[in-house]
Amino acid sequence: MNKKLLAKGILFVALVIAIICSDLLWDLSSYFNPVQIQEWLAGAGIFAPLVYMIIMSLAVVISPIPSLPLDIAAGLFFGPFLGTLYSVIGALSGAVASFLITRFLGRELIERFIGGHINFCANCSDRLLTKIVFLSRLLPVVSFDIVSYGAGLTKMSIRKFSIATFLGMIPLTFVYNYFGSVLVFSKELTLVLGIILVVLFFVMPKWIEKMGFMKNMKHE
Repeated sequence: MNKKLLAKGILFVALVIAIICSDLLWDLSSYFNPVQIQEWLAGAGIFAPLVYMIIMSLAVVISPIPSLPLDIAAGLFFGPFLGTLYSVIGALSGAVASFLITRFLGRELIERFIGGHINFCANCSDRLLTKIVFLSRLLPVVSFDIVSYGAGLTKMSIRKFSIATFLGMIPLTFVYNYFGSVLVFSKELTLVLGIILVVLFFVMPKWIEKMGFMKNMKHE
């Protein structure tokens, strides 16, 4: 393992540990409630949309920061339509940042140890992973943040990741902005299902390759 790859690996592990520790040492969710967030936005004046989108982006990158209170606050402060717009832009920015972080720090390391199976079938892998990401964005019980980080470890293109994320998160984001906290699921459940989705990023392409589905498609 060369020094560059080793350095990336250390930074990647440090990032994971930092996120876990931040969740254990500080109750970040206590600082982010709809009332508090609306006070911050009111104090930001004309820069409120920008401040909100930055906070939403950070909530995706720094997983322990809850995004649901942000959606609720945006709907109350900006209205459901502008709130949805700002929420989608902020969340997409954070998702892309998370994707790029793990793509830069963890992709080579994962590829080294998994043996290249996630590189198979350049014609189908991107399409399959795009469907998985899109589906995950439609499910409120799947961790948005974990999926964003996990997708960066695959060879999924950032363009398709962004499109799947953007289109997939609009319905739920609007629901949260319009109706508030109608649907609230446990933090542990969203984390577990998010990890399962990340595992599927790697297991499903390998399984499809083994079963020869793509070969059959080419012969049809």
